[in-house]
Amino acid sequence: MGLSTHVLDTMHGCPAAGMAVELFTTSGDTATLVRKLVLNSDGRSDGPLYDNNTLRKGTYRLVFDVAGYFKARGVKLPEPNFLGKVSLDFGVAQTDQHYHVPLLVSPWSYSTYRGS
Repeated sequence: MGLSTHVLDTMHGCPAAGMAVELFTTSGDTATLVRKLVLNSDGRSDGPLYDNNTLRKGTYRLVFDVAGYFKARGVKLPEPNFLGKVSLDFGVAQTDQHYHVPLLVSPWSYSTYRGS
């Protein structure tokens, strides 16, 4: 499967459909944009971000537009919002394994883990 992500909106108890996400490769202080996407109705990308054939050992960053998502849902947020964009840096050590990076998020908190 390679690399995938899934976002759940814990404020509304549903997938974060329509959230904008950016994927970067990183090396030291340099981040290179690989892909921009919008999550589908299940809060997922329409396919893997990388499959096992294209996923490489290294470091990556996913950036989730949390404030943009909640504003689009009509949530009244303070300016500036507590969470604007959530950036998750993570490493891939074994390219033959599935790396799933879920995000559980509200306008005021988030949690993540390596999923299966």
